[in-house]
Amino acid sequence: MSDREENSFSAKDVEAAVVSREATVERRHNGTENGSIDEIAHKHRILNSIPVLKKLNDAEKWMDRALGGDELFETQGIDRITDDQKRPPSIWNALMIWSSVTMHVGTIPLGVLGAEYGLSFSGAMSAATVGICLGALCPAFTAILGPQLGLRQIATSRYSFGFWGAKLCSVLNVIVGAGFAVVNTVVVGQILAAVSDYTMSIVVGCVIIAIISYVLSFFGFRLIHTFEKYSWIAAFILFIVLYAQATPKARPFDTPGFDTGLALSGEWLSFMALQFSSASGWCSMASDYSCNYPSSVSKLKISIMTWLGLVLPTCFTTYLGIILGQAATLNAYPPYAQAYTDHGLGGLLFEAWRPVGWAKFACVIASLSVCGNNIAVNYSSGLSLQLLGDYFHAVPRFIWSFLVALVVALLAIIGRQSLSTIVSNFVSLLGYWTVSYTIILLIEHVWFRHRRDYHLAAWDKPSDLPIGAAAVFTLLASYLGGGVPGMAQVWYIGPIAAKFGPYGGDVGIFMSFAITLLLYPPARYLERKYTGR
Repeated sequence: MSDREENSFSAKDVEAAVVSREATVERRHNGTENGSIDEIAHKHRILNSIPVLKKLNDAEKWMDRALGGDELFETQGIDRITDDQKRPPSIWNALMIWSSVTMHVGTIPLGVLGAEYGLSFSGAMSAATVGICLGALCPAFTAILGPQLGLRQIATSRYSFGFWGAKLCSVLNVIVGAGFAVVNTVVVGQILAAVSDYTMSIVVGCVIIAIISYVLSFFGFRLIHTFEKYSWIAAFILFIVLYAQATPKARPFDTPGFDTGLALSGEWLSFMALQFSSASGWCSMASDYSCNYPSSVSKLKISIMTWLGLVLPTCFTTYLGIILGQAATLNAYPPYAQAYTDHGLGGLLFEAWRPVGWAKFACVIASLSVCGNNIAVNYSSGLSLQLLGDYFHAVPRFIWSFLVALVVALLAIIGRQSLSTIVSNFVSLLGYWTVSYTIILLIEHVWFRHRRDYHLAAWDKPSDLPIGAAAVFTLLASYLGGGVPGMAQVWYIGPIAAKFGPYGGDVGIFMSFAITLLLYPPARYLERKYTGR
């Protein structure tokens, strides 16, 4: 079936889908579906008791109808999507969506930091490749749960973390997404300031991209998938040109790094951990973009598409950052070094894209590339916040997405002069929880549920879900017992990380992985034995 045939629906189809969804919600509101009152019913009770929330939800439904149902808008939120309600995009979208999410100027600083870590060109390239390829395995697994369960990513966590423990995952997911978006927003602020010859403040650029990103995320799954399918193309073309312009300035590539011996090993581990975290961070959002595929879809195909969709564009963009960092830092090519020192990454990109006319055009278009990432963050964060409780669920997703966009803009404005610090300190911390989260879901899926034993009607019924003690205990233990002793940050070097030279070597992800693998199986066995769920 062609993409056009696969994605085309008549007005009658759209109306039928909306009516079907509202009928299902009405049955649940009346407590007549599955014989019990559940989270959806509680949501409707809250709507009926709080007029402001009811008006917001009525407005959301009106926009849903006015804009053609789920073709453009989306009111479903975190509710489970059954196979008859799904409208699967092309299978290629499972790859393309991640290309747009990762191929943008906000990924470039992850590569530039290689030189700042004191690594040679070959050292930075090898660390980035290993870290990205390993980190992408996390979302490559979690993405397969969306089609099978018909749930958003954090909602799938309830089958391991329980109804209440999954709320912790929701909070962590919002923090992860907001951190990525802050980095993107600061980069764009710097770039637009450079385009204006520094007559415009970085603050203005931050506000502009925050507004554009929110407007696009205001709509729903189908529009986001359509946008992400194509938005990477412009960035790809611009980055190819930048490769051609910047690579000669980065030669010779055999310039040695700043460190040797054990210190070099530690910096390599820390840079590799940074790259691992940048790729693994999407594991807590992956199913948000795969849940509309039918349960019969090939899990292997979804997993491979997700892995390739993350690895190829992330490596492509990070390598470009490594080249720019090599030219500006290790080789200290004067124009690049001066621009980077005076104006940060935005100034460096503007200098690298010269002549001036082309640089201004390229920088403006490249700035828009972060929308692919930011709208995914706004969308997924809105869904995660709805999972925090009945009152949170009653607030429409577009309201939560607005608040996330607002907070991101404020944090970006506050941290606009500290991009490298934000990237190196924040992104590295992601890996400790994402690797533990993935291993918990993997063990639950393969060992305890044998890849299929999910009671799907129980997804929003606390009494039918695990209590989550084993998962929460394991997550905290892996972070405190593995991540903290193994982390190497500017503000703290753990006792185990300190064994790898004067600056430490970040081994927190490996320790978190090992502790999770050791603790979760026996802890979950005891939980099932004494609670029966």
